[in-house]
Amino acid sequence: MEGYGLTETSPAISMNQLQKFRFGTVGPLLPGVEVKIAEDGEILSRGDHIMKGYYNKEEETKEVIDGDGWFYTGDIGFIDDDGFLVITDRKKNIIVTSGGKNIAPQPIENNLVTSKYIEQAVVIGDKQKYCTAVIVPAEEALISWAKENDVIFENVNDLCKNEDVRNLYKKEIDILSTDLASYETIKDFYLTTEQFTIENGILTPTLKVKRKKVEEKYKKEITAMYQV
Repeated sequence: MEGYGLTETSPAISMNQLQKFRFGTVGPLLPGVEVKIAEDGEILSRGDHIMKGYYNKEEETKEVIDGDGWFYTGDIGFIDDDGFLVITDRKKNIIVTSGGKNIAPQPIENNLVTSKYIEQAVVIGDKQKYCTAVIVPAEEALISWAKENDVIFENVNDLCKNEDVRNLYKKEIDILSTDLASYETIKDFYLTTEQFTIENGILTPTLKVKRKKVEEKYKKEITAMYQV
């Protein structure tokens, strides 16, 4: 049964229960727990479950607990119509476009990898006019498609540069973006055959993407996607 909380919240805020659960959520709030969602989507919580503060760290405590007792979790989410809490991203991962739009990249990435042609995806767009993505193709599916469509190639690198392949991925991205706001849609993308792994430093030991590493590694390619 999936739940949610932090060490600072002693440690639970919400929890799915055997008689009341919903997959994709972290459950309803526990008794005595208050939660509200800030304007930027951050989850705030208040109640007896909140810590008194960090030991001997008054300034650090003031940074996370405001004068009204609300604790700032650093997580982004929402409460659905039935009172179930949903976590969508970490606040530090939020993309803020040059137009001031806040975008949670993880739900978009999770949606992209539902395509049988996409193995991994990282959305880019912080301080930019629009979103782009670095995408790792699902090689087996892509090769199969290429053979079925008489695309000439020597290796997967060739396919990543092929215009027909790019059109395939554009169609896939467009199909998977129908429920997104216009500012959340992927306007351009770069295909790379190198998977994101712990060994090459792009994934953490818990398999989370190091976004800054992606931006550094593909700086040239990302810059080119924003040169109009």
